[in-house]
Amino acid sequence: MIRYIADWILPIAGPPLRRGRVDVEGGRVVGVGTLDAVAPSGSTLVELTSTAILPALVNTHTHLELSGLRGIVPPAPSLAEWVARLLTCRAESGGADPGAIRRAVEEARASGTGLFGDIGNSLAAVPILETAGVAACVFREVLAFQDSGAEAVVGAAVAEALAAARMGPVRVGLAAHAPFSVGRAAFAALDTAIRASFDGPRCIHLAESADELEFLQTGRGAWRDLLDRVGRWDADWVPPRCGPVEYLDRVGWLRPGLIAIHGVHLTDMELTRLVGRGVTLVTCPRSNMWTGVGQPPIDRFIRSGVRLALGTDSLASVPDLNLFAELELIRRLAPSVPARRLLECATVRGAEALGFADELGQIVPGRRAALIAVCVPGGVSDVEEYLVSGITPDQLTWLEDDGPPESNH
Repeated sequence: MIRYIADWILPIAGPPLRRGRVDVEGGRVVGVGTLDAVAPSGSTLVELTSTAILPALVNTHTHLELSGLRGIVPPAPSLAEWVARLLTCRAESGGADPGAIRRAVEEARASGTGLFGDIGNSLAAVPILETAGVAACVFREVLAFQDSGAEAVVGAAVAEALAAARMGPVRVGLAAHAPFSVGRAAFAALDTAIRASFDGPRCIHLAESADELEFLQTGRGAWRDLLDRVGRWDADWVPPRCGPVEYLDRVGWLRPGLIAIHGVHLTDMELTRLVGRGVTLVTCPRSNMWTGVGQPPIDRFIRSGVRLALGTDSLASVPDLNLFAELELIRRLAPSVPARRLLECATVRGAEALGFADELGQIVPGRRAALIAVCVPGGVSDVEEYLVSGITPDQLTWLEDDGPPESNH
């Protein structure tokens, strides 16, 4: 057994422990608490001064297959304009770059991420995540607005996902892109496939932009124009004349286990409805500002009681996949929200949403020993507040249960 001793232990399951311990054996946490418990004979003691130990972070929303577009797609005043630029850049790039994906995973791990929720139009990230030994739930995303041919599009995605599906560190599921890019026939086919063959979460981008609300109400606006330009508009589609949450309910997608991404333009009533249906909302504030959809209302999210997790989105819309940088922006956007709640968003809430709650997200006996240690200067009295103030990779170390700490310094 290895006993790690540190100035601070953040189990997430409870308040921080001052001068505490984490006991690790066989890749699992076997004990956590104060220093009054005697270590078994033969244990290895590792003293970490000026350090906080916490569980690996959970990046609940990424698009790793877009990693090769880092720094290429400029900011835009609206999401529709940004997506149009993304499509152009992606067509010119020649597809997913395995090397860029690999580097993105390595960088994310270096900043403390131990579990990914990844979405892709392919499953190019799956073998790279498996090789890296990082836990993930990778969603094969479907875009199929036209009802004609939707079942074939969904069928191909399902076949690809089933071929890669497994219940190990990297799991595979299905996603619908968004209400403005997936038609009713595709929603129905995806629902049938998920119920029949995938025992796990599903996800969708939801209420990300004001243009989405206009499209659902009127069938017009920026998303209609883009669908026309790319030849994907369905002349038989009738706008539901409702909000995005009501629309998801009508197509059978508003159910426990759904991961709704962004939600920048959700109303209070819609947030309450998500709470009642057991939906997890994922906020990605840096990407939201880059793509022109506005600042996510973090205070309203927290007040609503919705299960809130944290993501970075892709390297096409953020400079890095450092969740601590995301936490720092959230702290500035919502200075009154307790730091402990924000740390929960970056750990246990994502683990729960992705189906890894029994493995990751907290430091409790039985969980995997996926632990990170963050350097904390002497004199810090509120370690939780310090951790949401912006942590860089050079402040972080991974702890291993089979030898000395693995340093990123």
